Amino acid sequence: MFKNLLIVESPNKIKSVKKYLGGEFEVLASFGHVRDLIPKNGAVDPENDFAMKYQIIAKNSKHVDAIVAAAREAEHIYLATDPDREGEAISWHIYEILKAKRGMKNISDKIRRVVFHEVTPKGVQAALQNPRGLDINLVDAQQARRALDYLVGFNLSPLLWKKIRRGLSAGRVQSPALRLICERENEIKAFESQEYWSVHLDSHKGRTKFSAKLHQWQGNKLEQFSLPDEAAQAAVLDALAGKPAAVSDVVKKKATRKPAAPYTTSTMQQDAVRKLGFTTDRTMRTAQQLFEGVDVGQGAVGLITYMRTDSVTLSQDALTEIRHYIDNKIGADFLPKSAKVYKTKSKNAQEAHEAVRPTSVYRSPESVKPFLSPDQFKLYQMIWQRTVACQMADAKFDATTVDISVGEGVFRATGQVLVFEGFLKVYQEGQDEDGDDGDNGKKLPEMAVGDALPVDKLYGEQHFTQPPPRFNEATLVKALEEFGIGRPSTYASIIKTLKDREYVTVEQRRFQPTDTGDIVNKFLTEHFTQYVDYDFTAKLENQLDDIANGKRAWVPVMDKFWQGFHKQVVEKEGIERAKITTEDLDETCPKCASRLQIKFGKRGRFIACSGYPECDYTRNLNETAEEAAKAAEEPSVVEGRDCPKCGGQLVYKQGRYGKFIGCAHYPKCKHIEPLEPPKDTGVACPVCGKGHLIERKSRFGTPFYSCNTYPDCKYAVSHPPLAESCPQCGWKVLTRKTTKRWGVEKVCPQKECGWKEQIEPPAPKE
Repeated sequence: MFKNLLIVESPNKIKSVKKYLGGEFEVLASFGHVRDLIPKNGAVDPENDFAMKYQIIAKNSKHVDAIVAAAREAEHIYLATDPDREGEAISWHIYEILKAKRGMKNISDKIRRVVFHEVTPKGVQAALQNPRGLDINLVDAQQARRALDYLVGFNLSPLLWKKIRRGLSAGRVQSPALRLICERENEIKAFESQEYWSVHLDSHKGRTKFSAKLHQWQGNKLEQFSLPDEAAQAAVLDALAGKPAAVSDVVKKKATRKPAAPYTTSTMQQDAVRKLGFTTDRTMRTAQQLFEGVDVGQGAVGLITYMRTDSVTLSQDALTEIRHYIDNKIGADFLPKSAKVYKTKSKNAQEAHEAVRPTSVYRSPESVKPFLSPDQFKLYQMIWQRTVACQMADAKFDATTVDISVGEGVFRATGQVLVFEGFLKVYQEGQDEDGDDGDNGKKLPEMAVGDALPVDKLYGEQHFTQPPPRFNEATLVKALEEFGIGRPSTYASIIKTLKDREYVTVEQRRFQPTDTGDIVNKFLTEHFTQYVDYDFTAKLENQLDDIANGKRAWVPVMDKFWQGFHKQVVEKEGIERAKITTEDLDETCPKCASRLQIKFGKRGRFIACSGYPECDYTRNLNETAEEAAKAAEEPSVVEGRDCPKCGGQLVYKQGRYGKFIGCAHYPKCKHIEPLEPPKDTGVACPVCGKGHLIERKSRFGTPFYSCNTYPDCKYAVSHPPLAESCPQCGWKVLTRKTTKRWGVEKVCPQKECGWKEQIEPPAPKE
């Protein structure tokens, strides 16, 4: 009979942990949370110190029963759920369940809390040698967070249902995140592009060609809009024409670039989006698998430390191992004299936790690649490279700046050449946007003051200012962290909620608010300004951190929030729905001369007459009155064709996403088809083999490819298919147009396969 019961959070850890502990331990899993608030109003009672009513989660009840049965037999019980607030709360819930069971009055004496920061023999043994009691401060912080989210959701969501439409939701962190996306979209819509010009000189010395940009003109430094139009740059070119060029100044200096700190949750998510094309949700799922353990040929072992952390600290043992690896495997020249120490930016980071790192750098990515899925390998390789690089020597560059005088102008050429790669031998940090690497790798010829240079070409370039880019997952995570909104461990679920609620769509990996998201954001920012305010949300997050650190009591924090929030919810009950969902236009109805309005319906926003129901005039939001009138004049019946389902007339119809063909007997017959017949790719369906893949468009206008035998065969992919088969698994491969940074590649649609091949290299940077 076992003497010790150890309870972990995930069943994936059981095999690894049991192997390290031996036969005296029984290891069971809670399968995540074991209790949650009852799913109805009244689960949190503000009148009774925010008392919370819990119930066991139905799908985990059998796991709870197994834990209770084992706990009755065990002499010692170790709660080994994850080392964060959520994990501490799960341990507390298990303790509370056991304490309430008959015959377990002395449960407190035999329960201990242990935490694994890495699922390795060393990590597990270290945890068991340092047991502690439950950290009630962490439990209180999680309780407060859960109660806040519940109170916001259960009070704001029904209000959204009444004032906008059913099925909507608001959240303490979700709503400020939506506000960020909507405000960026409004900036883009309001942006007015401005023209400006730059003047350039092409020259050479020996066989080396180079370019320089006009830096000063007539003694003044040029600013962005100093040359606002073509006439201004033409006047400069005319004045410079025929003038000799000579070097007026040469500055050489040494430049260094330091490696980035090891990964926190946030920076890992951002880099995985930029470099791997992962979503934040996919990143966290894959990291969880690496943490819990993978069989790498000698049994399951955790490959990375715990992935939910704000800290950039590395343990002394890790630093020693990393420095030893660099010295022996990479080279002594790449090892700095002492270990690099990084300062955590977040004031509330838990320094006892480590950064995200490999549990052993001697487990190189290539050595474990045969045992990992493609996603696991990519993420592990990225974490491994960043960790090793953070303890390597700085990269060194020779930077040169040359000023060239031509008439009354001074052109400047800059170059930067890598002379010692340092940490760049292993890792280079990703960028938020596709951008120019500047002068990296650009070498200038040797020049001295007074050298005459040929003027190969003088020319101007036209530019236009660009609006700020829409957020992608990396830049949204970065913005949320900078504002102090939420915690990095929750960002993946926040982004998923915004997508699931259809508050945002993702176009070319960037977030664009839908009509629904825009209306919800407008309502919340106008009527609940404080609760979507970035500073307010960040201060509340800091208060939750203070609760976790034992600096505040959780009930006063909750009470202060609730008093103001509840009062505002009650006040806003009387708002008319029309004031939220309707916006007057400075345009009259062509039918009855009443004022037109922008209205919000179940399919989004549209233009309609304010005289409804007496006047039924409507048109699409992006359609002018002239376009609508012209469309109305067109014949509505499709000539020479009948409905293939019922034999009725086919007619042209206008929907939210444009015109289409439908049956005149709707709703009895619901046959519809696109205005233009779908394009046949000529590629046989890889699933049924009977049909062909044809190009279709989603309701948002996004193209996709599906089998023409639908609904008999429901195969569909988002990228255009090719006739050739995957050399690994035989499926029809797809082309994937990526950004200029990556080029174009062929890829297998089977996730389990992962085969791909580049067919067009990345475009050269200008």
